[in-house]
Formats: sequence, structure tokens, C-alpha cells
Amino acid sequence: MQAESPVTSPKFDLLDSCGKFRVLVGVTGSVAALKVPLLVSQLLELPGVDVRVVTTEHAKHFYNPADVAVRVYSDTHEWEVGYQTELWSQRSDPVLHIELRRWADLFVIAPLDANTLGKIASGICDNLLTCVVRAWDTSRPLLFCPAMNTAMWYHPITSRQVDSLKEFGYVEIPCIAKKLVCGDQGKGAMAEVSTIVDVVNQFIQKAAESPQEGAGQVL
Repeated sequence: MQAESPVTSPKFDLLDSCGKFRVLVGVTGSVAALKVPLLVSQLLELPGVDVRVVTTEHAKHFYNPADVAVRVYSDTHEWEVGYQTELWSQRSDPVLHIELRRWADLFVIAPLDANTLGKIASGICDNLLTCVVRAWDTSRPLLFCPAMNTAMWYHPITSRQVDSLKEFGYVEIPCIAKKLVCGDQGKGAMAEVSTIVDVVNQFIQKAAESPQEGAGQVL
């Protein structure tokens, strides 16, 4: 697998944005993460849209960041030695999860696995992606696309956690029923990529009709 390139200046990278509407795609450790390159490519086909990706380390077991057409950020870029000195060495330096939150007009987590669902519902922020969620400006849309084994989906805690995210104001793009990679048949598969793109596009159109002051700016 090709190594990710260092992020020497996240703020510069985020300022170097070509789109009018900025979509941050979150990727967690579900096998559905293999669809991320396709999701990103289809989002980039929407007029005036720029995209960045934030991934968990477990998610990278299912796709190659080198296959994604945009910058992919991970824990390495914020925390590990060799990167941290580039990103945050004194109090005035930018903090990556805050810069990403400021940059994005919309955050879509696709797929959202059971583990990260539980973390977000409980307010845990122990990696780059969950730090972005915890710092998220709730006046901007956050969409989540659950993806997990059918038995995990029907566990009683799952519906409670999904309801918690909805209470935060986040928008669910429901999972679907199909034969899963593990061989089980039933609900738990991530929504189709086309469905996710359609929902994102609805929010883009809504934003175009009633633009918010300061949207899409890195502060």
C-alpha cells in the first residue's frame, strides 16, 4: 500500500480549495469503506464541490488512500512524531481537527461503523475523525451512514445510539438490507453510493437557496 504523503501545512492545503461547497467525508472501519474512492469521485462530479477525507486507521484496512482522488487525513497527520512538529509545535499553530471543522460546509460519515457510532453517541473523541465530530459546528449538516453486521444492527444499543445522534441534529442516511460480505442476509449494509450523493446534493441545493454567512471559510 502506498504511504500517505505528509501534510506540511494543513491550513494552506485547506485554503487551496477550488469548490464553493466543501464536503468532508469521514471513513470508519467497516468493509463498506472500500466504496470510498467511488463516493469521492461521484461527489466531485457535483458542480462547485470540493472534497477532503478524514479516515480512521481501521478503515484503511479496506481501501487504499492512494486510490482516493483528494487529500486523505488520518491520525498520523495530527499526532505521530514526524508530523506533529510540522502541524503543532507552539500555541499559535493550527490544530488539524479544528481546521477541518472550519473548512467543511457538510460532513458525511460513510460508512459509520458500530464502534465509532458508540463513540460519537457517548462523546468520545480519541482519534482525528471523532475529534472533528466533537468539535463540529451543529449549524452545519452532519450526515451519517451506518454500516455493520445484521446482528450488530439489531442489538438494542444500536437504535439508542442512532437516536442520540439524531437528537444532536445529525441526519441518518439509513442502512439497507442485502447479503453482507460476512455471508449474513439482512439489514446493516451502507446505503448505496448514489443515494448518499443524492442526499448530499439536496443539502448543497438547499445551501444555494439560502447561503449562510461565513460558510466554506477557514478561520
